[in-house]
Amino acid sequence: MYSFRIQYDELGSKDNTEYIAGGATQNSIRVAQWMIQIPGATSFMGCIGKDKFGEEMKNNAQAASVNAHYYEDANAPTGTCAVCVVGGERSLVANLSAANCYTSEHLKRPENWTLVEKAKYVYIAGFFLTVSPDSIQLVAEHAAATNKVFMMNLSAPFICEFFRDAQEKAFQYVDYIFGNETEARTFAKVRGWEISQLPKASGTHKRITVITQGCDPVVVADDGKVKTFPVILLPKEKLVDTNGAGDAFVRGFLSQLVQGKSIESVSELLVTLQTSSSSVLAALTLRSPTSTRQTSILRMYGVLVRYSIGERQSFLDISSV
Repeated sequence: MYSFRIQYDELGSKDNTEYIAGGATQNSIRVAQWMIQIPGATSFMGCIGKDKFGEEMKNNAQAASVNAHYYEDANAPTGTCAVCVVGGERSLVANLSAANCYTSEHLKRPENWTLVEKAKYVYIAGFFLTVSPDSIQLVAEHAAATNKVFMMNLSAPFICEFFRDAQEKAFQYVDYIFGNETEARTFAKVRGWEISQLPKASGTHKRITVITQGCDPVVVADDGKVKTFPVILLPKEKLVDTNGAGDAFVRGFLSQLVQGKSIESVSELLVTLQTSSSSVLAALTLRSPTSTRQTSILRMYGVLVRYSIGERQSFLDISSV
């Protein structure tokens, strides 16, 4: 643990360190905001520490035109995640810290709950089930009662396996469920039924399930019908890495959904983004020219600090990661 912290300090001390607000949900909201191109169209809530990384995240969210209302925990530092990308493959070591400290009391504050009331679309990562399921429940029930679109992500196989009760309670309110093939397979194995067959608390919106499969077709289950959308393959030599590709897919999907685009047009657009991870991440997340050279990354939940070895460089999100 000692050497792990030293690596954070070393990466953060580099002169060309770049800070980018991170975490699965904030990744999605930040780039959805970029694609919508309407300042302040999106809002985000999560937890950070009262430290320099927390300040960096606030500055980054503001620069991205995201209306961020953070709960600032005085006892826990802003969460971090060390990321190393070599030859297109990634390795991550997370220290969630303050990201695990969000409470529903912050959500209930009038200035924060107002964001929930104003939102027409709500997206929450499945990771948040490990932090504040009561916050999810408050927002889910509000969305159902006011006919808003409520969306969640499977996020990881371990969520489906070890947080089954909290997931089942939240998913009865979900209109859109996102995930990849591994998460969907684990979900089906644990529950013995398909995601789209889950009971639903509100009949205002039909449930739509969107599953990505890397280079294989995207699967969309819509109103009892299953459709597939072929993926445009990206030449291997153009691939930088797949870090954040799933977040890139969701954020693009959300940005088009809130603009009234059809599922077919959204899916066809997003399969290009899903497979063009190198160009998507370069344009939307890394914001610098792509290359095949190695990069080391220090990612905060929410701030991402990246030190480059080579040249490479209106809806609501509520989450801590």
